[in-house]
This record gives sequence, C-alpha cells and structure tokens, in this order.
Amino acid sequence: MFVPRCLLFFTAIVFLWCPIAPMGTSGASVRDPVWAGKFYPANREDLLGLIGRLTDTAEKKPTVVHRPHTRLRALMMPHAGYAYSGVTAAHAALAIARDRFDRVVLLGPDHRVGFRNASVSNAAYWRTPLGVVPVGDYSTMLRCRPGLFATVADSDRQEHSLEVTLPFLQARLSRFELIPVVLGPCEAQIMAQAIATLLQHPQTLLVVSADLSHYLPYGDAVKRDRETLNRILALDPHWQQDQDNRTCSRYPVGVLLELARNRHWQPVLLHYSNSGDTAGDKASVVGYGAVAFYGEEGMQNQSDNRQPLTAEQGAALVVLARQTLIRHFGETTAPADAQRLEACLADPALQVCCGTFVTLKIDNQLRGCIGSLSGTSPIAAGVRSNVLNAAFHDPRFAPLGKTELDAVQIEVSVLSEPVPLAYSDADDLLARLRPGIDGVIIKKGHASATFLPQVWEQLPQPEPFLSHLCQKAGLPAGQWREGDLEVQIYQVQYFEEAR
Repeated sequence: MFVPRCLLFFTAIVFLWCPIAPMGTSGASVRDPVWAGKFYPANREDLLGLIGRLTDTAEKKPTVVHRPHTRLRALMMPHAGYAYSGVTAAHAALAIARDRFDRVVLLGPDHRVGFRNASVSNAAYWRTPLGVVPVGDYSTMLRCRPGLFATVADSDRQEHSLEVTLPFLQARLSRFELIPVVLGPCEAQIMAQAIATLLQHPQTLLVVSADLSHYLPYGDAVKRDRETLNRILALDPHWQQDQDNRTCSRYPVGVLLELARNRHWQPVLLHYSNSGDTAGDKASVVGYGAVAFYGEEGMQNQSDNRQPLTAEQGAALVVLARQTLIRHFGETTAPADAQRLEACLADPALQVCCGTFVTLKIDNQLRGCIGSLSGTSPIAAGVRSNVLNAAFHDPRFAPLGKTELDAVQIEVSVLSEPVPLAYSDADDLLARLRPGIDGVIIKKGHASATFLPQVWEQLPQPEPFLSHLCQKAGLPAGQWREGDLEVQIYQVQYFEEAR
C-alpha cells in the first residue's frame, strides 16, 4: 500500500460518496471515509494498532518537559500519511487529556478544489474506520459572517486534511461533536472572528491540520521549518502576508495565530520531524510540526467569578425582553411564554447583579441600544429596564411604534465586570485589545463611551474601532493616540432572538 507523505497524487478517478446512515441516525447523511486505505489503514483493528504504536513511540520520546499550568485551547498537527507524519501527529494527540473535550472545531486547508473563504460540511455525521462522529451546530458562525461560508461539495467529499486528522482525535475522545471547516484564501482577522463564535462552548478544542515545507532537500527543509515554527511560536502577525511561506495551511494557521494573539494563548512546540526522518528519502521531504496552545479564558474576568449562562437561560432573557415590549403595548402574553417568564424571574442565576445591554434592530439596522455597564441590578431586572429604554429612550431614534414590534430583532448582552486595562502608549494599547472578544470603555474627564464586542464585526481593525469610540465619547477621533485615556475592558455573552 502506498502511503503519501503529503498529498496522494491527483487523479482523474471520481470518488463516490455514499451517504449511508449509521445505526440510530434516522437516515441522516454521513460523509464516509475517502482516504482510508491510502493515508491510513482502512481496517479498524489495524488503524487502532498503528495509532497505538505511534502513541507508544511518542510517549517514550517526549520533547516537552514543562507544560503551562493552563488549559489546552488549540493544537496544530499534520495530515500526511501516517507512515510519514504519524509520530508527530501522535505527539499532538497526546496533549489532549482523555475525554476532556466534547466539541472539536477542525480547520484544514483546501488542497483540491480552489475557492475563497470557507467550506462547511452538509453531512450530519463523519465516519472513519473507528466509528461515526456527529457534526455539531455551526449556525451561530453562519449568522455571524454569512458571506464567508458555503458548502463546496467536491471539497467536502475529497479533501483529506480533516479526514486524516480525525482518527487521532477519536482515539483520545470517546464522545465529541465535530465542526469541520476547510479554508481557502481568506482574511485571518475576519475569519477568526467567525470561528471564535464556536469557541464559546467551554469544552471546545480548536485543531488546525497543517503540514510545513514541501519538497525541499532535507537540510533546507529543516532550516525552513525551524524558521516557520519560530514564527508560529512568536504568534507572528504577518504570517499570511509572507509570499515565501511554503506551508499548505497558510490560511488555517493564520486564523489560529489571530485567535491566539487575541486570547493570549501560549504556544508550545511538541514535536518536529519530516518525511526524511520517518519513511522517505532525504532528497525531497515534507515537514511536520505539532504545536499546542494553552491559556485561561472564559466569559469572566479574574474579578468576576460568575458562571456563564446556559443557552436556555439566554433564550429566556430574550423572551423576557420581547414579552416586556408586548405588555408595554397592551398585548396579551401567551400562556407558554408566561410560564417561561415566571421560570426566568425565579432562576437564581438571573438574579445575580451584573451589567446588561439590550440591542434592537430592524432589517439588521440598529433601532436602539441601551444598557448598564456595572452590576447595579439583577440580570432579569436589567433586561426588562433596558429593553424599554432601548425602545423608547434612545436619543438617536424615535420611540418604537407598535407597528414595528413584529419586525424588531432583539439581542441581549450580559456583561462581565469591567476591569482596567493598563497600557504604556498607543501601540501598546492596540496590541492589548482583543478584537471580537473585548468590549471597551474609554474615559477622559467627563467624557466616556463604550462599544460592545459585537461592534468589532463592523470595525474589525483596532485603529478605526478606537477612533469611532473616541468620537462617540465626544472626543477627537485620534485622542487614543495621546495615551491619556482611562481604558476598561469587559466580555459579554450575547443571545439573539430566533426568528
């Protein structure tokens, strides 16, 4: 059996993808393996045995003595044939504590089709010889950036970079859902903001499937790959712009580095090898690296020890906001909604005092937004108050009319407690902000203003974000460059109305 060290050669064969449902999936579509028997064994026992031997080899030759005392957030691991890259892939997989994660967001590069931005799978399950993995819900990501994502059927059927990585994940995690995304040329910052919406679930691991240099002589490859790995470990912000970048995963790695910078993840090199070290000659090799990213994050700042709200609690808050408007206009609340309101108001988690904002939109255009930054009232009470203020007391808009009620879209944001952001100068301020994550408050004298993290979607670059925020506060647009602003940051959980 020929096992490719990077790509199986391109061929005119048409690959047949038969959506055969596994037991208990009620006819749901399944992406069956395409590369089993080529990149890795097609027989379950043979595959388990090979992964076991590769893992044993990795365990006997660990390359990292001390790992950070923080949580694993992301991995970079290779996707070549197991005979070539399997030992390095095993070093990456060993970083995953068994059954620690119940969701994996898997990013890989497009090798075979050619498209911009991202392709997502339309299958409900992915199958390998080790079993079936359900595909998770990525609707939040699609709503965040609807123009970035499509289902490219040929890519979904033929791309190997995700499929080859999956058995290593299955060997470490007994039950998890998969979010498979294949990336073509894309803007790292914009794509990272969309992918970030999938990382809000606390037990989520981001995995990027990536090989390093391709087809250089052994010595040249080692030198090039060390330079590449050093740039990854430095979280190089210019990664995607390097035209001499010979990795096949320029765009997935660029997104990973964008997220790592924003979230202050610490990268650790786990292993490096190339095909000349394993099963190939040294005249023309492919490089492989395993890198783990560690960090502590969540909705809370260190001074805010509240537990994040569940999706059900968030949905109840949105219902509370709408029913508050309905009652204001004298309409009757449906019995089922009245029961949800009673449960919402009785939920102890929604009686905790913290800041809330309510945003109203019509046809995705702002129609009102008012809230409180600090925890002076319980969450539920804050939502009831702020939805009325957003509807009737936002000075930028006329009061909401009853005829607009059915068209209005409601978003509820629950804030962590703001904390000061220390910075030395304008450049340091730009470096410390985390686009898509941090809400920002600025103050100078009596002037102050805030932007919720959602505003990063319209202003993804820190410079215009801060300039518009200064103008909102009544300050010159460039005031942030003077280094004399008081700056605070906070994070939010936000919940949208299902319409």
